[in-house]
Amino acid sequence: MPRCPKCVRRFPASRAPFFEGTLTIARSIASNGYRAPPRCAVDHARPIVVKGHVVGVLLLSRSARSLFKGLYEDRGKILIGIFGILAILIVLSGVLSRGIVRPIEALGRATRSLATGRGTIPETPQTAAVEIQGLYADFGRMATAIDRRSRYLRDFAHAMSHEFKTPLTGIRGALEILSDHADEMSAEERRRFLNNADADAARLSLLVSRLLDLARADMSPVDPNVATNLRAVLDRLADAHSDDSFRVLFDLPDDLCTVVIPEASLDAVLSTFIGNSRQAGASMIRFEATNVQGNLALRISDNGPGIPAADRERIFEPFFTTHRAIGGSGLGLAIARSLLGASEGEVSLAVSETGAVFEVKLPIFLA
Repeated sequence: MPRCPKCVRRFPASRAPFFEGTLTIARSIASNGYRAPPRCAVDHARPIVVKGHVVGVLLLSRSARSLFKGLYEDRGKILIGIFGILAILIVLSGVLSRGIVRPIEALGRATRSLATGRGTIPETPQTAAVEIQGLYADFGRMATAIDRRSRYLRDFAHAMSHEFKTPLTGIRGALEILSDHADEMSAEERRRFLNNADADAARLSLLVSRLLDLARADMSPVDPNVATNLRAVLDRLADAHSDDSFRVLFDLPDDLCTVVIPEASLDAVLSTFIGNSRQAGASMIRFEATNVQGNLALRISDNGPGIPAADRERIFEPFFTTHRAIGGSGLGLAIARSLLGASEGEVSLAVSETGAVFEVKLPIFLA
């Protein structure tokens, strides 16, 4: 019987006689009418043993199918698999388009619109991926911050132009009068016009200085590792500002004395509140600290006349002041709010029956 050398199975020598007998019977069967296929095949012969004698043999032979013949015979299964894979790819492309591609394209259009100043915040698509929804939320916060900042700069520029225009107009008017009528004026009149021009120039200098302070406050970096002892700062300010007509009082628990803010910033903020109280005619200012959800809540109150209800909404606007006649620039509270914001702090005006009450929140330093 012809056999492929690669298909011959090798058996241990100890079992060679047994299999030689088996193969002899298999050859006998083949010579009597069974012809093995001429191509490579896999044969398996199993002897039939009765009472220790081989009485027959079971011969199994399997020839490999041709590759193309097998593909042809299984063409139905292969086509079903191909169409199934295509259907899965179509579904996946639809899911990716709806969950990723379209939301990103919409966010791109919103970004380009926002750059022109006419954009709106797009709604977060509920079918988008979780990461895309987070990106929409971050974009919304960014757009809100940009809009708030733009309105702040627009209002700030308008107020600044007004504040600078007033003293400049006074200086220009005084110079024109002196230029046209200096020979006709007495020395006292000339001195009075010069003093008015000098006062306007001093106000311009004050405004420029405070504007620089505001710019530095807005650009102050956040440092979570800086720590300042609030009690030490208040001790120093109380010694500097307390006298017979004005007192600085404070009540601080020992575990709430260290806050996350640069010492110079905290000194400037507290000095602003003390200076405003003295300008308003108060004789006492008090600082009281408590712990509110892990933050220091500093309550600042005085016994002055308080803030009129009509001015409460504008108290933190740049250049807004009710003490312009005595040198108020209207930038003190705006600078204080920027300095606190740079350290993730907040300041607000609280409701009070007497005097002015402010509430300041600052992170407590955790060593």
